[in-house]
Amino acid sequence: MDRIPLNYEASEGDTHKQTTHTLPPEVVQCLTNARFLHLATCIDNVPNVSLMNYTYLATSPYSTAPVIVMTSNPASRKTTNIVANPNVSILVHDWISHRPSAHERRPSGGSPVPQPRSSLATFLFNLNLAELSSISAAIRGSARLAPTGTEEEKFYIDRHLENNTFEDSNPFQQANGSTNDRQSHFVAGEEVRVIVVEIKDVRISDYKGTVKDWALVPQEQMVNGSA
Repeated sequence: MDRIPLNYEASEGDTHKQTTHTLPPEVVQCLTNARFLHLATCIDNVPNVSLMNYTYLATSPYSTAPVIVMTSNPASRKTTNIVANPNVSILVHDWISHRPSAHERRPSGGSPVPQPRSSLATFLFNLNLAELSSISAAIRGSARLAPTGTEEEKFYIDRHLENNTFEDSNPFQQANGSTNDRQSHFVAGEEVRVIVVEIKDVRISDYKGTVKDWALVPQEQMVNGSA
């Protein structure tokens, strides 16, 4: 029988859950580094998962908790699910996951044949890996739709556009020129609703299998560093 690693912690229940009024720095780094997240919604015991671009805000005028902002078509499944059930789960990570191209894989689908790599390429590859947080953050929160036509909706759309208008080519931009032209319908437009997720708790998992749980509570409820 294989030995259980010393750093192993059971994933059922809470693993020594701690309380905090701010997200742990490694989660903030992960949310800053990652480009996309997976949003899970559910209604009538039927789950739905969507790949989303997003904006993380540690503070905002409209929430006492850190929030994650996304946008969606009002008729989408995720939007209708959130209206019926505001409880959502989010998975975000900044690990590099690479599937070798077909010619690098064995016909049997086994391990790829080792490819020669220069010392410079190896150095740059390891440097890029060192800059990643190497964690996965499973976040639970309460989602709502910002009221249409309000200052709150405008505030979140403006922040979301600032965070998702890129100079490099990406699937959320249009091809032509100005910043206004690059504001795709995924972020702004009459047919878009703003989803605001207030973060309640987070589970951090690293590549070694270590698991930590954190619950967010308002700062005024913290006494001597704990709730």
